[in-house]
Amino acid sequence: MNVLELKIPPAVVTLIVALGMWGVSLLVPSFYMPVTVRVSACSILVAVGLSVIIAGGISFRRARTTVNPTRPASASSLVISGVYRITRNPMYLGMLFILLGWAAFLSNALSLALVASFVVYINRFQIDPEERALLALFGAEYASYQARVRRWL
Repeated sequence: MNVLELKIPPAVVTLIVALGMWGVSLLVPSFYMPVTVRVSACSILVAVGLSVIIAGGISFRRARTTVNPTRPASASSLVISGVYRITRNPMYLGMLFILLGWAAFLSNALSLALVASFVVYINRFQIDPEERALLALFGAEYASYQARVRRWL
């Protein structure tokens, strides 16, 4: 299965999962949640997700290193400041929050299973290979960072 490692950009994976969640919501009955609650929960979760993604992008720009998730070996510096003090993967965490917001809006329990599949896929085919590349590039400095900061939260 190594053929899938770092091949599909995480934003595309997020879109595929979101479309799958929508499809499931058309096939499986949703549970009742007032529209105001659905929209409020969705708005808050998406806003948090976008904020975390933007904070991660800003940290990368300040460090003048690549934000390309399919080429972690081209990183020119290890970013451990800003939001990276809280999570090693703020951009993926932000995508997770966006998907959770979408699940809240859809009010469909089965769509949450697809959110879980996003986490499993990103861990296996994106984060694991990224971490191997960063460990090869930055050695003990990255290993120390891994020991201090959690992968998600």
